[in-house]
Amino acid sequence: MEMIIISIVASLIAGGVLAWLGMRHLANSKYNSLIREAEKEAEVVKKNKLLEVKEKFLHLQADLEKQVSQRNAKLQSTEAKLKQKEMTVAQRQEELQRKNGEVEVIKENLAAQLELIEKKKQEIEKKKQELEKMHQSEIEHLEAISGLSADEARERLIDSLKDTAKADAAAYVNDIVEEAKMTANKEAKKIVIQSIQRVATETAIENSITVFHIDSDEIKGRIIGREGRNIRALEAATGIEIVVDDTPEAIVLSGFDPVRREIARLALHQLVQDGRIHPARIEEVVNKVKKQVEEEVIETGKRTTIDLGVHGLHPELIRMIGKMKYRSSYGQNLLQHARETANLCSVMASELGLNPKKAKRAGLLHDIGKVPDDEPELPHAILGMKLCEKYKEKPDISNAVGAHHDEMEMQTLLAPIVQVCDAISGARPGARREIVEAYIKRLNDLEQLALAYPGVVKTYAIQAGRELRVIVGADKIDDKETENLSNEIAKKIQDEMTYPGQVKITVIRETRAVSYAK
Repeated sequence: MEMIIISIVASLIAGGVLAWLGMRHLANSKYNSLIREAEKEAEVVKKNKLLEVKEKFLHLQADLEKQVSQRNAKLQSTEAKLKQKEMTVAQRQEELQRKNGEVEVIKENLAAQLELIEKKKQEIEKKKQELEKMHQSEIEHLEAISGLSADEARERLIDSLKDTAKADAAAYVNDIVEEAKMTANKEAKKIVIQSIQRVATETAIENSITVFHIDSDEIKGRIIGREGRNIRALEAATGIEIVVDDTPEAIVLSGFDPVRREIARLALHQLVQDGRIHPARIEEVVNKVKKQVEEEVIETGKRTTIDLGVHGLHPELIRMIGKMKYRSSYGQNLLQHARETANLCSVMASELGLNPKKAKRAGLLHDIGKVPDDEPELPHAILGMKLCEKYKEKPDISNAVGAHHDEMEMQTLLAPIVQVCDAISGARPGARREIVEAYIKRLNDLEQLALAYPGVVKTYAIQAGRELRVIVGADKIDDKETENLSNEIAKKIQDEMTYPGQVKITVIRETRAVSYAK
C-alpha cells in the first residue's frame, strides 16, 4: 500500500516537473519572439529617422546653395556698379584735365588782355589830366569875364532851370491827363489790358498744420500705442508727422502736403470713433480714406467744371482742379482763386469782344502747375503750360497759362487777360493773408516815405495800405506843387516798395480862417 502511494506521489511529482519545464520553454519562445519584433521595429524607426535626417540635410543644403547664389549675384552686381563708377570717375578726370588745360589758356589770354588794358588806362589817365588842366583854365577865364565864381553861376542856372522844368512838367502832365480823358473810349481796351499787371510779391502764410480735436486726453495714449507702435504706423502710412504734446484735447498733424494732412485727419477720426487702433487696422483705414479722398477730389473737379461751363477737359486736368481744394496760395484757397479768375477772365473777354469761353478755360487752368503729382524744378506757370500741352489743350490756352507771370512771350490777347485777372483776384482786399509785422511795416514805410518831402505836415495810410492821404501846409506848397508832389510820391512808391494792387495818393491842401464872436 505504501509502495502504491509512493509511486502515485512520484508520478505526480514527475508530471509537475514536466509541466513546469513545458511552460518555461513556452515562455522562452515568447520572450525571444518579442525581442525579435522589438529589434525589427527599432530597425524600422532607425531607417525612418535616417531618412528624415537626410531630407533635412538636403533642404538645408538647397537653402545654403540658394543663399550662396544670391550673394554671388549681389557681389557680381556690386562689382559691375563699381566698374561703371570707376569708368565714370576716369571720364570725369579726363574731362577735368581737359578743362584745366582750357583754363590755363584762358588765364594766359586774360593776362595779355590785362596788360593791354593797363596800358590803355595809363594813356587815358594822361589825357584826363590834360583835359582837367584845360577845363580849369577855361573856368578861370570865364570867372574873370563874368565876375561870378563857378559855384554861384551853377546854382543860379540850376534854380532857373528847376523852376522852369517843374512848371513845364506840371502843364505837360495836365495836358496828358486831359487828352487821356477825351480819348478814354478809344483807348479803353489798351488801358484795361496794360494798366493792371502787377502781381502780389509778399511772403504768404502757408498752412502746414492741422489741429485734430479729441474728447479726452485718454485717447492720446491709445493713439500712441504700446511703445509708440500705433503712432509710428500712422505716420508711415500717411507721411504726416503727428505731434502729441501737453495741449489739452488736441493733436497736431504737421506736413506740407494738404491732401496727406486731410487723409491723416479723416483716418484718425475714423479710428477714434471705431475704437480699434492697432497697426493692421490703421493701414486698412488709411487705404480706405485715400480712396475716399481721391474720389472726392475727382468729384470736386467735375463739379467745378460743370459750374463754370468748361467742357472737354482731360480727366487728369479735372483731377488736378479737384486737388486745388486742398492747396492755398498766399493764404488764399487755390480752387476759389481759380474760379474767381475764370469768371473775371470771362467778363473781361466779353468787354473786349474776345471769346469768353476760352478766357474762362484759361483762367481756370492758369495755376494748374501748383498741384502736380511730382515736383519738377520748373516755375508753376511753365509747368502748367507743359501739362496743358500734354493733355491736348489748344496752343492759345497753353500760352496764356505759361505767360501769366511774364516767364515767356505772350502770343495772344488771352495771356494779358489771364495775367490781369490773376492780379485782380489776388490783390483785392481780404483775398490773401499777410504777416501782421510786415503789414504794419509797410504802412509805416508808406507814411515815412511821404513825410520825407518838404512841406508835408501829416500822412495817413488808409484802406489797408491801398490809399495814402498826404496833408501839406497851405503856406508852404501851392496848388501846382501839390500835383507835382502827388506824382513824385507815386513814382517813389513804385520804385522803392513792393505791394499788391495799386496805391492811391491823395495830397490835401486847405486854408482855414478861424475867428470867434464874443
